[in-house]
Amino acid sequence: MTEQDHEGLTQLGHQVAPPASPQEAHLETFVNPHPDVDYVVRLTAPEFTTLCPITGQPDFATVIVDYV
Repeated sequence: MTEQDHEGLTQLGHQVAPPASPQEAHLETFVNPHPDVDYVVRLTAPEFTTLCPITGQPDFATVIVDYV
């Protein structure tokens, strides 16, 4: 990415305070330099914990979400 590619972005490379609510959040975007290429973004939560809706006991899992 060159300086020109991210011109106008205010959050990239800076410390930014977290928004008080999701409605106040600002997601900055930029033009994809290679729109002909498919990208994979993987989000992994290795220590996902929840309660079983049937027994009420804790359940543990790893959650993996892939965006293509």
